[in-house]
Amino acid sequence: MKSFLVIISIISVCSAGLVVPPARSAEDADRYFYFAADGSSELEVVDSLDPVDEEYIAQYVRNPANNQYWLFTRANPSDPQTLVLEDDDSVRLSNFDPRRATVVLAHGWNGHGGNEMNLLLTEAFLHDADVNVLVVDWSRLANRGYTTAKAGVAEVGRGLGRLLQWLTHHGLEYERTHLVGFSLGAHLVGNAARETGSLIGRITGLDPAGPLWGSDRNRLSSSDAAYVEVIHTSSVLGFTDPLGHADFYPNGGTSMPGCWVSSCSHSRAYMYMASSVKNRHLMAKECGSYRDASRDRCDGDLYPMGNSDMDKNGSGIFRVNTGRNYPY
Repeated sequence: MKSFLVIISIISVCSAGLVVPPARSAEDADRYFYFAADGSSELEVVDSLDPVDEEYIAQYVRNPANNQYWLFTRANPSDPQTLVLEDDDSVRLSNFDPRRATVVLAHGWNGHGGNEMNLLLTEAFLHDADVNVLVVDWSRLANRGYTTAKAGVAEVGRGLGRLLQWLTHHGLEYERTHLVGFSLGAHLVGNAARETGSLIGRITGLDPAGPLWGSDRNRLSSSDAAYVEVIHTSSVLGFTDPLGHADFYPNGGTSMPGCWVSSCSHSRAYMYMASSVKNRHLMAKECGSYRDASRDRCDGDLYPMGNSDMDKNGSGIFRVNTGRNYPY
């Protein structure tokens, strides 16, 4: 019976386009899973029972400087200026302008501030409007094992929240602040917004990480900000259930056109977001349920997925069918 269950597990994983880890037993099917680094087509086997390096997390979060905050504006679109918590001169001597809206970007597992996700979204937001773009680089922790990186997400998010609170003394307005996080970064920005008293104007969660987040109270929630939008693109690597006020399931939310592996579908979330910011063209139909969205049985009103609008206030489940190639 155990051999039969392992075979079924292998078949289901292969159908998702993944390389299968060495089979051990039926129990191992729940213990081991695949996850992808930000923007990578490579999938790594993760042991859910890997011990969390609590000592490393404690040392990491003890020093706020371990998280880097890189400011980009139209005056410096490719050369970042570093903002340092409690260092007022780092803000005064930078191009930060409180009269502009502020967009904050947070990467996921094994990511970094200069990865594809951050480059695409920074360019898109600066192309769309004259805004402050703040990239969070938490790579020193994010590049640890998955279980350790995940365990540190909430505290890294709270650290970002404290930075945003401090920036209000330099004119930052919560209602004109948009937090965008990919994969583990989606849960990170949820915790950042909570730290501000859930006063942030908008959160966009880009295929929030799914593994080990099912019952975690630190996961992204619709209560984290005035408006929370979630784009689900991989049911294997991402969190499938609705998490926001508006939850989008492009192409059904499982496998994206032009992708043959789940890591590609996972990354499509930030690619769709970047395209929607520049083109404002991905109009989704409201669905009666996730089941309807997955089966392309949606005939409700149209509502935009993504973009940079700070006044979005829709709610529900939505589906948009995209193309295989940019601008999708």
